[in-house]
Amino acid sequence: MPAGVSWTSYLKMFAASLLAMCAGAEVVHRYYRPDLKVETIRMHIHQLTIPEIPPKPGELKTELLGLKERQHEPQNSSLPRTL
Repeated sequence: MPAGVSWTSYLKMFAASLLAMCAGAEVVHRYYRPDLKVETIRMHIHQLTIPEIPPKPGELKTELLGLKERQHEPQNSSLPRTL
């Protein structure tokens, strides 16, 4: 008796959770409609590989989407700073 319940209850809960998981996966699959062609999958895998030559310092530019550089000076607080 796993988890202190009878085998019949355990199997019913397992079957219900498996059915819910499969139904959810089907809904997501139908919503996003992925392209499952082998050529497309290979192309995406090729694009995700790490380059052999790392970028030079300062060459790699990254930015956080939705955040811009501050245009103003930070405000000074009259309260002492604590760690």
